Amino acid sequence: MKAYDKHIAQAFLKEQSVPCKDFELMATALTHPSYAQESNLITNNQRLEFLGDAVLSFVVAEYLYTRYPQQAEGELTKIRARVVCEPALSQVAGQLNLGQYLLLGKGEEKSGGRNRPSILADAVEAVIGAVYLDQGYAAARDFILAHLEEAIQKSEAGDHYDYKSRLQELVQGKSRDNVSYSILEETGPAHDRSFVAGVFYQDRLLATGTGHSKKEAQQNAACKVLNDEQLINNLFSEKLNG
Repeated sequence: MKAYDKHIAQAFLKEQSVPCKDFELMATALTHPSYAQESNLITNNQRLEFLGDAVLSFVVAEYLYTRYPQQAEGELTKIRARVVCEPALSQVAGQLNLGQYLLLGKGEEKSGGRNRPSILADAVEAVIGAVYLDQGYAAARDFILAHLEEAIQKSEAGDHYDYKSRLQELVQGKSRDNVSYSILEETGPAHDRSFVAGVFYQDRLLATGTGHSKKEAQQNAACKVLNDEQLINNLFSEKLNG
């Protein structure tokens, strides 16, 4: 059995100035399941991703509750959903240059996994989980807010409706057609389901999103479309509408 690549973890931590005592823990956070399977490693970053997702959600919720006492529960939930989503987290991965440090299996590497938003977002959550276990809650909170506080503030200052509603309003303002959603995949046990949703326009798949509920997956799919400027510019082209 191969050992986890601590050198990769050390390089990542040095570049990002993140303190760490357990380099193997961070190396695990950077280990995609495809690499672990090929290398006969006993674990991968999925459990850390699970933990990091919970820590991230709590930190953002606590921040919103404390900073915006005037906002009602429903609005806080919408703001959090706009921040704790695949597109936002994949942008954080870009800030961290995280893609270049991921350990991927050969097949995943060849298929472009190093730049795949879902893999990058999952890795960010795994890193958060590793920071939390290694350094504690305060360090994890500092790490999260260092990379997401600006996004939280922009989200709070913006329109308070969800990605699906924003995309629907955009499409209906330019076309008589509307987008539709379909659940493309369901995985995991009943208590921890994972969904992949597709958003379609005129029978064309625009984007997919993942989530632990169908609604979350649909929101993440819509968010991807709204964050893809080129797709938005081409969405109502003569070719697509013809």
